[in-house]
Amino acid sequence: MNMIKVILSLVVNNGWDLQQFDVKNAFLHGDLEEEIDMELPLGYDEMVVSRTVCKLEKALCGLKESPRAWFGRFSNEMTSLGYKQSQGDHTLFFKQSV
Repeated sequence: MNMIKVILSLVVNNGWDLQQFDVKNAFLHGDLEEEIDMELPLGYDEMVVSRTVCKLEKALCGLKESPRAWFGRFSNEMTSLGYKQSQGDHTLFFKQSV
C-alpha cells in the first residue's frame, strides 16, 4: 500500500500520466507450464468417470498454479508493450515516454 501512495504522490507532483489496468477473469487466461490432471466433475456417466482423466491446458480459479500462470502471461505481455518491471515491486510496471 505504501508503494501505491508513493507512486500517486510522484504522479501528482510531477504531472505525469498514469494508467491503470483492471483485469477481469484473470485466472481463466493463464497458460499452464506443467502437466496437471484432474478428475471429471460430477454429472458424467459413472463408466466414463472411472476410466477418464482431464488434462488441463488453461488455469482454473482455485488451482494453486493459477496466479503464477496468469502473472507470467501478464508480465510477458506488459514487457512486449514496452513496460519495464520494477525490481523493488515485481507487480509494478512502468514505461518512460518523452
